[in-house]
Amino acid sequence: MDKKYSNYDLDNLDIQILSTLMDDASIPYTEIAKKLIVSGGTIHVRMKKMEELGIIKGSQLIVNPQKVGFDITAFLGIYLEKGSQYADAVKQLQDIKEVVELHYCTGQYSMFAKIVCRDTAHLRKVLNEDIQSLTGIQRTETIISLEESIKRQITL
Repeated sequence: MDKKYSNYDLDNLDIQILSTLMDDASIPYTEIAKKLIVSGGTIHVRMKKMEELGIIKGSQLIVNPQKVGFDITAFLGIYLEKGSQYADAVKQLQDIKEVVELHYCTGQYSMFAKIVCRDTAHLRKVLNEDIQSLTGIQRTETIISLEESIKRQITL
């Protein structure tokens, strides 16, 4: 992080920029500038600052998994043999493309993952051959999602 931004506080303009982009990440900076009555350069500078501060982690295209043949979403509670194996387990799970989210958590599980698969046969293969065979994973518990009802960013 650049030292000149180390004491940077978000102001109302930053929040308006972020809110606009969270609604539609494809909107051009010039359009945001017109909407917020500032220059395009101001938007660019503010975005660069927020990226350098780690407030903005990047942008992404969101694909509907079901529309491209991935019909099963499951959540996986993962029990590790030892908590000290967490970092190694993360490295191994990163290589499994069906794992789309992974969280280190409190509670009964050591880790909690979201996985997306084509069908139940694909899910069984990912669970049995890919995940449960990893070093350090003691066992898993699977919860299959029947429907995603809410998915959103935080509101600023």
